[in-house]
Amino acid sequence: MIDVLIVEDDFMVAGIHQSYVDRVAPFKVVGAVNTGEQALAAIRRMHPHLILLDLYLPDMFGLDIIPQLRIEGHNCDIMVISGSRNADEVRSSLRQGVVNFLLKPFEFEDLRLRLMHYAAQRESLLAAVVRDQTDIDRALLQRQPPASNFVLPKGMSTETAKLVESALRGSVENLSAAECAALTGLSRVSARRYLEHFHDAGRVKLCLRYGSPGRPERRYHWIK
Repeated sequence: MIDVLIVEDDFMVAGIHQSYVDRVAPFKVVGAVNTGEQALAAIRRMHPHLILLDLYLPDMFGLDIIPQLRIEGHNCDIMVISGSRNADEVRSSLRQGVVNFLLKPFEFEDLRLRLMHYAAQRESLLAAVVRDQTDIDRALLQRQPPASNFVLPKGMSTETAKLVESALRGSVENLSAAECAALTGLSRVSARRYLEHFHDAGRVKLCLRYGSPGRPERRYHWIK
């Protein structure tokens, strides 16, 4: 499980966020607080893995809790959820290492995709074994936004493409459509559609695995 703490000054909005998070496995909300001081106390007590952090809290600016957390040795990740469109605040968030920045208002799917992207990155980093520079480069790539900057066909979304790309980049082995679907939370049909598009665009290598009766299994590997 990935334990989540929600830090949001509006209790009704916090409830909506919790209802969204609770629909996404393997995430579990372990608490919701509405001030910076409450957030610090809850983190010390609960040690959550991920904080969904509002920037405008009654007692402090949201980002101001991050230095205190690091001083105390807490290594929880931070995802900012805010209505702020201030470019300086976005830049400051990124400089302080937040894993994502989601603007309010948003739909469930907007948060789900970001949570699944985070889960794929986290799993990849936890499983990382450093044997040489290639392993380090692969781990660093997981901390950076995916580079799905080509034009997508109608009916395909940029966020979903980034999610599939992240799963491919984070996997040492090639992936089948079923394995990609399990990592991203997509249906097998949807995962296969994006994988085939990446193949057509020259972004992934297609491998055929033989060994069982019937058609060979199609497996995909991101071209580094």
